[in-house]
Amino acid sequence: MALGSETRNPLVVKEAKQAMSQWKYEVANELGINPPADGYWGTLTSRDCGAVGGHMVKKMIQMAESQIANKGTMK
Repeated sequence: MALGSETRNPLVVKEAKQAMSQWKYEVANELGINPPADGYWGTLTSRDCGAVGGHMVKKMIQMAESQIANKGTMK
């Protein structure tokens, strides 16, 4: 989550960049991790950054599963 990580992992929907960045900070706060005020995540431990990213992925999977489940009931 250091500067430049966007180039290695580009977003599919470019318009989502700001929302994803904001969400990253929200997830960090939920986990009790103090997110960097300057936006540079390189000073955090790998464990903390991994926890934030892993929790984001877990939540995205839950959202996708929920959407899939709701599509099956909407006929």
